[in-house]
Amino acid sequence: MKSIMKHWPRVAVSLLPLIFALLHATGIMRLDMLQRLDDMIYDFRLNATAPRTLDPRIVIVDIDEKSLSEVGRWPWSRKYLASMVDELFDQQKIAVLGFDVVFAEADSSSGLSQLNALAKNELKDQAGFKESLRGLQTSLDYDALFAKSLKNRPVVMGYFLNDSEGSPSGVLPSPVLNKGSLEGRTIQAYRWNSYGSNIAELAKAAPTAGYFNPVIDHDGVVRSLPMLAQYQGQYYESLSLAMVRMLMGSPPVVPGYSFDGAASGQSSNIDLLRLRLDGKHLDIPVDEKVAALVPYRGHGNVAGGSFQYIPASDILNHRLPPGSLKDKIVLVGTTAQGLLDLRVTPMDETYPGVEIHANLISALLDGKTLLRPDVAQSYEVGSLILAGLVLAIALPFLSALQGVALNLVVVATLAGLNFWLYQVDGWVLPLAASLSMAPLAFALNMSYGYFVESRTKRELANLFGTYVPPELVDEMLKDPDAYTMKASNRELTVMFSDMRGFTAMSEKMEPTQLQELLTGVFSNLTALIRANRGTIDKYMGDCVMAFWGAPVETPDHAQLSVKSAIAMAHAVRGINDEHRARGLPEIGIGIGLNTGTMCVGDMGSNIRRAYTVIGDSVNLGARLEGLSKAYGVDIVVSESTRNLAPDFSWQELDRVRVKGKAVAVAIFYPFAPAEQLSAELAQELETWGHCLKAYRAQDWEQADRLLVQLMAMNPTKYLYQLYADRVSTMRQLPFDPDWDGATNFETK
Repeated sequence: MKSIMKHWPRVAVSLLPLIFALLHATGIMRLDMLQRLDDMIYDFRLNATAPRTLDPRIVIVDIDEKSLSEVGRWPWSRKYLASMVDELFDQQKIAVLGFDVVFAEADSSSGLSQLNALAKNELKDQAGFKESLRGLQTSLDYDALFAKSLKNRPVVMGYFLNDSEGSPSGVLPSPVLNKGSLEGRTIQAYRWNSYGSNIAELAKAAPTAGYFNPVIDHDGVVRSLPMLAQYQGQYYESLSLAMVRMLMGSPPVVPGYSFDGAASGQSSNIDLLRLRLDGKHLDIPVDEKVAALVPYRGHGNVAGGSFQYIPASDILNHRLPPGSLKDKIVLVGTTAQGLLDLRVTPMDETYPGVEIHANLISALLDGKTLLRPDVAQSYEVGSLILAGLVLAIALPFLSALQGVALNLVVVATLAGLNFWLYQVDGWVLPLAASLSMAPLAFALNMSYGYFVESRTKRELANLFGTYVPPELVDEMLKDPDAYTMKASNRELTVMFSDMRGFTAMSEKMEPTQLQELLTGVFSNLTALIRANRGTIDKYMGDCVMAFWGAPVETPDHAQLSVKSAIAMAHAVRGINDEHRARGLPEIGIGIGLNTGTMCVGDMGSNIRRAYTVIGDSVNLGARLEGLSKAYGVDIVVSESTRNLAPDFSWQELDRVRVKGKAVAVAIFYPFAPAEQLSAELAQELETWGHCLKAYRAQDWEQADRLLVQLMAMNPTKYLYQLYADRVSTMRQLPFDPDWDGATNFETK
């Protein structure tokens, strides 16, 4: 949680797409772009999973261009339609017939109405004419012929509902549901204001009828058909539902609700329509508008191969062998361009309207329907929240490549689960908001990281880059908010390194030569400091000041500072070898190290500032550097630093009381790591320890004997000669019980 709070701006930016996606998913702010994307995903998935196989149970008798050229333009005389119905039932033995056309006007093609008018007017006195007309009445009443062919046969007539305010035409079938059967509920079915149905004579002969209106989505595509529609408070069935019910023996339609509760006027969503009769049962999933999605089998028309198409003229001309369509479900419709029954569907831009009904009938018979379930919104909101939080919380901690990988995993998981539910349960769940939210959250997160956090990192790099090693800057860039130039007290180790013999060299060398020499030495020493995670404080003439432990916290700061000091002293020896070879003067080095609490931060004036350390511990480090010359060594380390660097071998030099300090401190010289110590040097250090103990006990005789041994072991070591001179002087003085063995230095 602490890490998340540290990155809260980036987390907040990543949550913005989630907020907009949730507003869309909950319906508070519907985004047309996401709705269109969901439709595209649905259409793609429908195309990708369509079986593209023939359903042999359903046949479409097509009023196509061929039939129009053979029989004549539409509408045809109903004696032809009567002949076609008789052929289908009597010769082909079909199971059920549905008409995806409406017969809204009486057929006058026989001329019977004109003959009746003549019989009543101009020829009313011609008895022979009237008698002949009575004999022709039956054969010329094509509507009666058509009605007779329909009567007592499993036929479903078609009609259409519309929103016009004009007068209804024709006769509606009986509703399948009325207000009384809903037990006080109202359902959110599509409502229509008018209708165009079949003439009374045909409606009486074939009382079962279904409307063939599709649901045309906002983009003009037909993806579903309403199973029930409301007109004046009554509920009527679609052509597809009516044909399936007829095949089942016309069971009643029983609505299944998403929840119970029958308070008067209460609106409830219908989950499904139940059909039950004589052991046959079918549950038809529907959406909140009582519409069913059409599971298209493939492309439309004859070339689509989903259903058998037979030209209507072939039926009229008896071109099929008898029984060829036995027990088939037959739909009469049209694919002719001029008859305007071509629709835009997910499969094709010109899809026969009659085949849309064929697809839904096929799916209902197989029980393989699609459904947008009531839980779709809850599922979408839940998946959005889960995926959005995962991305918002995780992305700030990942690299760009890792972020891409996580984003792909999230998108693949959401899409995979969505597709699995579609394949297994037929659930059509929204996916666009999730697929849009995930990459957008990634893009915003990475953009914020690049434009905002990377700017902060660049500023941090520019700020500290001249002080600390590049590798430390890289560490700081991982969490730039953790570093600041604000002053604070911390335990650090400070180093002062002064070049010996610089003044003499400056008198003998040209300025450019001196500059080159100084630059080379400083570059060499600086590289060693930075290699051991040291921070360069400043260059002061021929002195380098550095410290360890800030700005990046370094627990082993004392150890690293000692390691650097030893490496620097060794490097100066190498430089002197080069100088001797080139005839240049040799240089020396004095290094002082001290560990303690220091104030570190951005110090200075409004004109010039620097990241530096100040305090008594810093001053002591500077004093120790000055003592290196007095003891003939190139490194002087305080006891506090020595205690924090146990991996090295140490030689105590003295206890000193420097200017400005009342308390004496022990000072040491470091050797290589203890495991690299030679037996001779170990013996020398042991002897030195005994000598120092005798010296502080004012046992001058013992100290003098041990110093003789030490000078024999290491004749060139100035430290031993220094103490020999001290013993020679101090043995002339009386025993001082108050002496603490420390040496006082009054100069800086």
